Amino acid sequence: MAAMDALQTPRQVVFTNKARCRDCYRCLRECPIKAIRICDDQAFVEADRCIACGTCVRECPQEAKSFRNDVDHAAALLEAGGVVAASIAPSFAACFGPDDAPRLADALRRLGFSYVAETAIGAFEVARATADHIATAPDAAHVCTACPAVVRYVEQYEPNMAPTLTPVVSPMIAHAQRIKEEQGDETKVVFIGPCVAKKAEAERPELAGLVDCVLTFTELLEWFDQAGITLGSFNPSAFDAEPAGDARFFPLPGGLARTAALDTDLLGTESLAVSSIDDIREAFENVRTAPGPVLIEPLFCTQGCVTGPGMPEEANTFRRRNDVLTYARTHQGMTPEKVPPRNGLTARFSTPPPIDPAIAEAEIQDILERTGKALPEDQLNCGACGYVSCRDQAIAVLRGMADTDMCIPHMRRLAEQRSDRIIETTPNGVVILDDHLKILHMNPAFRKMFQCTDAVLGKPISYLMDPEPFENLAVNSGDLAELTAHHGNYNLVCHQVIYPLRQEGQYVGVFVNITKSVANEEMLKRLRSETVRKARELLEHQVQVAQDMAQFLGESTAQSEELVRNLVSIATDRPRQSGDNWLWDTDIST
Repeated sequence: MAAMDALQTPRQVVFTNKARCRDCYRCLRECPIKAIRICDDQAFVEADRCIACGTCVRECPQEAKSFRNDVDHAAALLEAGGVVAASIAPSFAACFGPDDAPRLADALRRLGFSYVAETAIGAFEVARATADHIATAPDAAHVCTACPAVVRYVEQYEPNMAPTLTPVVSPMIAHAQRIKEEQGDETKVVFIGPCVAKKAEAERPELAGLVDCVLTFTELLEWFDQAGITLGSFNPSAFDAEPAGDARFFPLPGGLARTAALDTDLLGTESLAVSSIDDIREAFENVRTAPGPVLIEPLFCTQGCVTGPGMPEEANTFRRRNDVLTYARTHQGMTPEKVPPRNGLTARFSTPPPIDPAIAEAEIQDILERTGKALPEDQLNCGACGYVSCRDQAIAVLRGMADTDMCIPHMRRLAEQRSDRIIETTPNGVVILDDHLKILHMNPAFRKMFQCTDAVLGKPISYLMDPEPFENLAVNSGDLAELTAHHGNYNLVCHQVIYPLRQEGQYVGVFVNITKSVANEEMLKRLRSETVRKARELLEHQVQVAQDMAQFLGESTAQSEELVRNLVSIATDRPRQSGDNWLWDTDIST
């Protein structure tokens, strides 16, 4: 089941690792056809736009761009049994160096490949078929088609150049055809090279079934590590078949022309070997503006296939180039005359309909206006967003490929406007002084606090207030001064924070109006004092009332006591008659 699942490969070749992407726009800047969509600060590869050149993989500093890994797919082909052939791109000499390159064939056989040969075999056939086609139309312009990234670029983005494409398959396809002819149609072919675009080429509908899997050299090295294979432990071994002529020069600029025995003079005017997308575009523009007999041999990667994205990054470009040259010169191919001509190398190319609909000029101008670029002089075309011009970026926004906030100058202006807006609307007073403590700027709140206008600009701060806090900060070279000051002339109490801008030679003062707070605090103190006084008066009054009541109660009690005594006395005495009067004698014992 695992082997069958490994054979199910997704269509997309290049993709983004979201965890690594840091919205630096490097991939967008380097992508030759802007197939990167920015969404939520992440850079995604659009599969329907991508030509799988692998430029973003090579250029991403965070290694957030990567290509599909097909090692499991290749391993599944070997596990399934049957004949599995390896087609090795001639740039292998640049990857493995002069010491290990001769050992590669034996190491591949250890992995399980039953047939190992160089793709240069197909390269020779492609070069010869290209020369034959050119001979049929010597007065026309011709663009060689060995590089699949160039072919896809022309089909999708330079359709007017499609008629100039030589109708010849690539070396990978030519070699796969020959392998299946010689080893049987059931033979599985695994191409191994430095090119990511080969993965997409192998999946073109018209080429289905010829190449069963494509690996890069970095994937092969990973596979060797997994299998515990060290090239140094193998003996040099020949491939199962040898290429003819100079086909081993094929991965370098001019290699096709040399293999085809065409004019390779660097100063010639009828042939041009170019590498890198910028040179390719200029060469195409020259063909359009000055048509005539010219052969363009384009390779998408700078200095050719030796800098492909599927190459390990350790070696120097020119060292790789020298390794290929050395290997090609020391391993002479078969005599070209011994290779019989072969049919079936004709390629078909298509020009799909445009991906994007036309965009009205008014819509473009609307985006430019929204980003502050309505006037030509405001369109900086700095390229910081990843697009060559502000207009290109506006078009990308309309196509849903970009956001307006990708424009760094625009976002900087917005940030400055927000900062200015905050200063202008804050309720706190802000004043900025120069190194002589003269007023440079003040916000509306400061003007209101200190009852001044712009007429004081350029005057010393002493014109409005005591300058001592600013002077102390300047003399003592401090970083911050914080104090509360009373400005009697303005009936104002402020909490002041003063700090220097050393590099600008300026001083900033921030004034927080706490007059009401101070007044409220004084009022609260007075209220507290009055409350205490009233409480004391109430307490004294209560004490006095208590004392008066106590005195009254005491007197009343004495009088009551006397009255009671008299009543008791009256109640206990017996009367006696003395003359006409009755007298009472008190009998205490009774």
